[in-house]
Formats: sequence, structure tokens, C-alpha cells
Amino acid sequence: MRHFIQNLSGSGRVGLSLVLFWLFLALFGPLLAPYDPGAFVAQDVFAGFTGPHLLGSDYLGRDVLSRLLTGARYSVGLALAAALVASSTGTALALLTAVGPRWLDEGVSRFMDTLISIPSKIFSLVLVAVVGSSLPLLLLVASVTYVPGAFRIARSIAVNLAQMDYVLVARCRGEGSAHIALREILPNMIHPMLADFGLRFVFIVLLLSGLSFLGLGVQPPDADLGSLVRENISGLGEAAPAILMPALAIATLTVGVNLLIDALPGRGRRRTGKA
Repeated sequence: MRHFIQNLSGSGRVGLSLVLFWLFLALFGPLLAPYDPGAFVAQDVFAGFTGPHLLGSDYLGRDVLSRLLTGARYSVGLALAAALVASSTGTALALLTAVGPRWLDEGVSRFMDTLISIPSKIFSLVLVAVVGSSLPLLLLVASVTYVPGAFRIARSIAVNLAQMDYVLVARCRGEGSAHIALREILPNMIHPMLADFGLRFVFIVLLLSGLSFLGLGVQPPDADLGSLVRENISGLGEAAPAILMPALAIATLTVGVNLLIDALPGRGRRRTGKA
């Protein structure tokens, strides 16, 4: 870990600090909240920064800091889970098509082309509006929306790696498809797929925040960062902290991930799955 941090640039270390900060809040934020996130604890609505309420109060007099610490769990947790599902599914399908028969590659590729041709936000809005919003549905929608993009990136890498000399040597040794996919191709895809995973995470954070802003995301009494912006939109004219802080939270989360992705070290030496 120390070697990894030392290889990061200054902007990369800033990005890593922001990412770790939001991961910490996603895990322990509800335990650090000074008030019940649903309790009406302030006498004034849209109050400014005060001692009892460090980030002010919202449109109902609830503590913004408490709601922000609780809402980060949904924004970070849902986006992280959806990005993991999308990237792992896309990578697995890409490996399968890279070592499988041609008809399988054609079939999966055409199906993914069909999915990616559907605008992601329109697909999400229609599905959520028809079925109704829930956490499992939001996870499913975000995952399915970004599987095709992850598949296309992973397939382009896997197909190129499948033509490399060390893969051809493995085939001549009589190695099976599973060995070639998992021991010869996958290790050399990890770095670019990690970078793609970070981008998927940012896209999903923005997608879920957009759905919540439209009222189709996390539903009351729960709230994510997008919901906090939406419910306090009336405080925009007076620059209330209740709307500025969630917007700043979304910005720092996405910027931090992008800074970290841009600063990832090079791929280094090629791994071939041998000791």
C-alpha cells in the first residue's frame, strides 16, 4: 500500500484521500450522525452554519449533517455495488467470448449492441416509473445499464490479448479455455478494467443522483445525495447549506474518483499466470 501511494502523483493522492473519506462515511456515517436524520431539531428552516448544526438545517428543520452522513451510505453503497456487478459481468462475458466459439461472440456482441443503443437514462426512467422505485430495482437498473459498456471495453482488450504469443503457446501446450481465460488473459486486463470500473462508478453515481433528483431514486424517509439536493431546491435562492452541501458532496466524490483513476500507475510487467 505504501509503495502504491508513493507512486501516485499529488493529484492522485488527493483523489485517494477523497475516495477513502467517502468510503469511510459510507461505512460509519450513520454512527457519526449527531441527530436522528428524520428528526425536526432546528427552529429555523434553511438555517446557516451554526454550532448545534454544523451544516445548517433543511426545509423541514432537520440536521443537514446527519442526513448527509446517512445519505452517503446509499449513494456510495449502491453505486459501488452496481459498478462491481456491471464490471464483473462485462469482464466475464468478454472472457467467455474471447476463448469461445465465434457464434457465441457474435450472439453476445449483437445483444450488447442492442442494449447499448437504448439511451441509459431513458431506459432507467421508464423502468423505474413503470415498476416503482426500490433499492434492489435501482441496483438492477444501474447494473444492466452499464454492463454493455464494460463488455465492449473488456472484449476489445481480451480479443487482442487472445492473439498474443504467450496465449498461442498455452493453446499449443493443450491448456483448456478456462485456464487461458483466467490465467493468461485476465491478469493482463486488470489494470485497464480497474480504470474502467472507476469510470462506471462515477457514471452510476451521477445516474442514481439524477434519478433521485427527479423523484425516482431512493424514496423517503430515506435519502441519498441526489434526494437531498431535490428536497431542498427551494433554498437555492438563498444559498442555503442544505442544498450546497449535498451538491458539493457529489462533486467531491466524482472528482476524487476521477483524480485517482487518472493517476493510477502504469501496467508494469506483463503477467502470464506463472510463478
